Amino acid sequence: MSDPGAGSPESALERSEDSAPPRRPLAAFDLDGTLTRRDTLLPFLLRAVGRDRAYRALVVSSLPLARAAALGGPHRDVAKAAVLSRVLTGVPLAELAEAAESYADHVVAHGLRPDVRARVDWHRSEGHELVLVSASPELYVAPIGRRLGFDDVLATRLEVDADGRLTGRLVGANCRGPEKVARLRQWRGDALVIAYAYGDSAGDREMLALAETAVKIRGAR
Repeated sequence: MSDPGAGSPESALERSEDSAPPRRPLAAFDLDGTLTRRDTLLPFLLRAVGRDRAYRALVVSSLPLARAAALGGPHRDVAKAAVLSRVLTGVPLAELAEAAESYADHVVAHGLRPDVRARVDWHRSEGHELVLVSASPELYVAPIGRRLGFDDVLATRLEVDADGRLTGRLVGANCRGPEKVARLRQWRGDALVIAYAYGDSAGDREMLALAETAVKIRGAR
């Protein structure tokens, strides 16, 4: 005898939901000082635009940089925006993208912490989902993430004008502190569950607090 409810839409929906594969455990990694031995932004700028232009921007931005060093928090975001504006305004995106690919090769070959790289490899071998969440520019964080097998990258985005040149401004907020969690929720929605999170600084505090297993990396910077 056939089941009278076997062909009903409700039964089909229930079977579909029951058979949906479980989501893979998510592991979120910070980049600077967590996966890498040190900060990556200044070395990238030196490679991309040259020492003279990069150091001039640092000198002109010395006041916001001093405030950032003394007070931290949002002053770090202001200082970063000031430096990026002075260094990157008017630079063609294509030129920077080429430099970013070369820099990603350098970081992966020479700039990673072996112990944290091993954790990335372990999560991948276990079939976990990997996301790299960084305040550094997506321009070079994304190529680093691809080389290391991350499933996705959430990082600070740089604005590009209609002529393909950087404006020196950010698209959205600096991906640091609470913004890391905001970007993760925007990416994954209400279904966000972080099984593992790795970070090294106050800028990772909110992401670490959200994780089921939080790992604070020490001694990098």
